Amino acid sequence: MKRFLLTAIIAAVASMGFAQTVTTVTTTTTVTKNDTIVKTDTTVTVKKRKMVMFSFGDRKAKVDSARKARAGAPGFNFGITFSRFDIGLATLIDNGSFTLSPQNQFLSYRSWKTSNVGFDLVQFGYRFNNHFKMYISGGFDWTLIRLRENVTIQKGGSSLTYINDNVNFSKNRFSSTYLRIPLSFEFRTKEFSNGKRFRFVTGPEVGILTGGRVKQISAERGKQKIDDDYHFTKMRYGAFARLGYGGGGIFAKYYFNDMFENSPAQAGLKGFNFGFTFGF
Repeated sequence: MKRFLLTAIIAAVASMGFAQTVTTVTTTTTVTKNDTIVKTDTTVTVKKRKMVMFSFGDRKAKVDSARKARAGAPGFNFGITFSRFDIGLATLIDNGSFTLSPQNQFLSYRSWKTSNVGFDLVQFGYRFNNHFKMYISGGFDWTLIRLRENVTIQKGGSSLTYINDNVNFSKNRFSSTYLRIPLSFEFRTKEFSNGKRFRFVTGPEVGILTGGRVKQISAERGKQKIDDDYHFTKMRYGAFARLGYGGGGIFAKYYFNDMFENSPAQAGLKGFNFGFTFGF
C-alpha cells in the first residue's frame, strides 16, 4: 500500500516537461571567378513544451467552474480528481467505550501507530450557488490496526478467531480496505482577499469491503502477508465531517454498524477516525 500511496501522491503533484528539437540546415553557395565555395550553416532551435500529468485537488472542477463560482451561478461538474486526502488515527469503540472488553483484548492496539488513510478519485456534483454545493465521490479508505499482542488472526472460520503465537512480532498489523462512497454537502464562506475561504463539509458515507490483510514481521518467520475478508463487515455506513481553510483542514468519521459481521463476540465494536485532510 505504501507504494500505491506514494505513486498516487507523486501523480497528484507532478508535472512532466519535454523538449522538441528542430534542426534547420541552411546551405549558402558562393561563386568566385575560379572556384565555387559551398558553405553549410546549421541552426538548432529547441522548443520547450510542458505536459501536466495530473494535479492535486479537484482541479478540473475548479477550472471548469471558476467563473461561474465567482458569480454564484449553479452548475454540474464531473471529473477525475485526487482530493480529500485523509490521514489520521483510527480508534476502536467497544459498545460506547474506548476500552476494549475482555473478549476483544486480542485486538489491543498501539494508538499512535493505528491509522486511517483515504482519498477520492472521482466526483460528480451540483453547485447551487457560491456558498453551497453537493457532490458524490468515490475513492479508497484503509484502516491499519497495529496489534500489541503476539497473536495471529485466523482466516476463514465461522467467526473472527485468533491464536497466541510464541513469536515476538516486530510488526503485527491487521488492516481492511474499503471502496468509499461519500455524499458531501459543502458549505463555504466568501473568498477572502488571499483567495482562500473556510469550508465545512458533512454527509453520509458508504464503504464496500475490497479485502482484509494480516501483515507480520518477525525474526523467526520473516515477513508474512495473509489476505482474507476476516469477517470485516461487507458494507459499512457512517457519517463524516470536514472543516478546513484553503486546501487543508481536519476530519472525523464514525461508522454506525459493527466493524465485524457474523462474529457475535465482536458485536458493538465500531470504528472512529480523525485527523488531517488535504486537497479540498
